Amino acid sequence: MWQQLARIKQRAIWSWDGFAHVYKTEHSLMQWIVANIASAILAFVLPLSASERGIILMGGIIVLAAECMNTAIERVVDDIGTDKRDAAKHAKDCGSAAVAVTAIGVGVAWVCIIVGLL
Repeated sequence: MWQQLARIKQRAIWSWDGFAHVYKTEHSLMQWIVANIASAILAFVLPLSASERGIILMGGIIVLAAECMNTAIERVVDDIGTDKRDAAKHAKDCGSAAVAVTAIGVGVAWVCIIVGLL
């Protein structure tokens, strides 16, 4: 049991190290954090149900996760080589698209919720 707890602790440390790296190196993460704060404030100020609020908050966290994955893709591609390659560009563009798609999903959720309030 203690070994399992030690593994959980180590994974939490690695995860935090990864998030801290993205926070320090990717300005877009800070922009998404600010957007999440604004979104969360609205989610708690507006008369939303617990489910609606949860969807909005969860969506914002998923955008942050997508930004972390995008950064991971960029780091691996850059580690392989800095020369211009079509595959490298496609990989980076796809990672960026993943962030955009998750953000659009949160936007769609907000539209649906706001229309429901009207």
